[in-house]
Amino acid sequence: MPHAPSQIEAKTLREAGVAPSPEFLARIPHEFARRHLVLSRGCECGVERLAVAERTPPWIVHNVGVRLGRATTAAAEPAEVIAVEIDAAYAESNATRGGSGGTAAEGSREERVVVTGSTDVSADLAAAIRDADLLHTGGKAPAVRLVDLILFEALTRSASDVHVQPLRGRTLVRYRLDGVLHTVRELPASLAAAVVSRIKVMARLDVAESRAPQDGRATVTIGGSGALSERRVDLRVGTLPSTYGERVVVRLLDPARSAYLASFTGLGMPPAVERDYLAQVGRPSGIVLATGPTGSGKTTTLYTTLAWLSNAHAGSRGCELNMMTIEDPVEYDLAGAAGTGDGGLAVSQTQVDPKKSVTFASGLRHILRQDPDVIMVGEVRDQETARIAVQASLTGHLVLSTLHTSDAPSAVARLIDLGVEPFLVASSLSAVLAQRLVRRTHAPCAGHGCDECLRTGFRGRTGVFELLVLDHAIRELVARRASAVEIKDAAQRAGMVTLREAATRLVRDGVTTSAEVARVVESIEVDA
Repeated sequence: MPHAPSQIEAKTLREAGVAPSPEFLARIPHEFARRHLVLSRGCECGVERLAVAERTPPWIVHNVGVRLGRATTAAAEPAEVIAVEIDAAYAESNATRGGSGGTAAEGSREERVVVTGSTDVSADLAAAIRDADLLHTGGKAPAVRLVDLILFEALTRSASDVHVQPLRGRTLVRYRLDGVLHTVRELPASLAAAVVSRIKVMARLDVAESRAPQDGRATVTIGGSGALSERRVDLRVGTLPSTYGERVVVRLLDPARSAYLASFTGLGMPPAVERDYLAQVGRPSGIVLATGPTGSGKTTTLYTTLAWLSNAHAGSRGCELNMMTIEDPVEYDLAGAAGTGDGGLAVSQTQVDPKKSVTFASGLRHILRQDPDVIMVGEVRDQETARIAVQASLTGHLVLSTLHTSDAPSAVARLIDLGVEPFLVASSLSAVLAQRLVRRTHAPCAGHGCDECLRTGFRGRTGVFELLVLDHAIRELVARRASAVEIKDAAQRAGMVTLREAATRLVRDGVTTSAEVARVVESIEVDA
């Protein structure tokens, strides 16, 4: 579906510095260029310079040279960059010439070439692979291509979620970037219905059911199956009926963003906090909790902790620890996560499934029969889960989990509220890490706003951390049911840096702004 180049596409073209030759745009069909990820970088001394992806076959370069009637040279570039520039180049060319970038005959002739060069997989499987590839546009309906474009652009911008939100007479397409929603498109009602149906088909949801919420999952690829540059992205899809139609939210679970698993530095954790935190997770038993509101990065921190434990206990025959998780949902496949070694992590991950009677409590109970060393529980939600986690820690297991509390000291009161005896909390709890995510000031524009940061002045996020380590004095306070205020005062006397103090340091260092801290930290943290 032709569209005007977006800000990110225009920026990419400017950075490339060399426009495609007019002959290439006129004689090579858009579909062919997009399918095989080949684009001109201009003609110099009668030689057409081409940018190609790693998976682009050599005969494609030869065919382009034959079609143009000149010699060619090719250089490999990232597939995603080429795809963005192809769409932008042909859209600009079409707007200038009013053409389509290639005749129907040319498109059909190149389609036959693709068939002869196909692999030996079945036709149905090949069709499914092409359908899941966001860079493949051939034979797709306009609504399908529009959904591919929306998802591809969201991934290019490193969005965490895509929202399709129907309103009166229009439907908004919004991306969540760095924790904040941005409207990027408005769709007419007729097209919006087709977009919602396409997403439901991808997630294997009931297209005919529009009056009840539905949840599903899907997987898309960038680069095609078997390609060296292939990138697989899992989608978690949720639909919800609203006054003006179905609202859809797509969570993008992109392993390409999991490089942070390699270290805590990528999370923004200060060295002093990292040192004290690792001293607690390095113990063979006990409970370590990560607390904060939804979207504060708790699960990311626990995944990074598992990666650190795997590396710290790596032997000649792999990790010496038996690490298992029970999650709702499984956010990332740690066995294939980027930044964790060629083989990923030796972690067994289990998905909560109430329909099959797999809850946090029942799953944790079964995990304990699997001889684990480290257990990660996605969230302590109820009394049964809390008690089993405490008992597991007291019998020689390291338990990692999350809680929804405003700060670290409040986690103690929350466990007691769930029915765990204070003396058991004092004996089992090792540390509580409270955290938030604040947006970073965009350095290139000095926070003034530019096209790259969507005029927000921010790009990327960093963590703000508050670590409560339970020493002897604090354990005594916990055992006698001391309030969160007393525990916090004792922890601060022992050197704990609060969330507000940590955020203030980031403002002082120019990492973020006081307004951002007020939005994320001070609006949630309540002083006693």
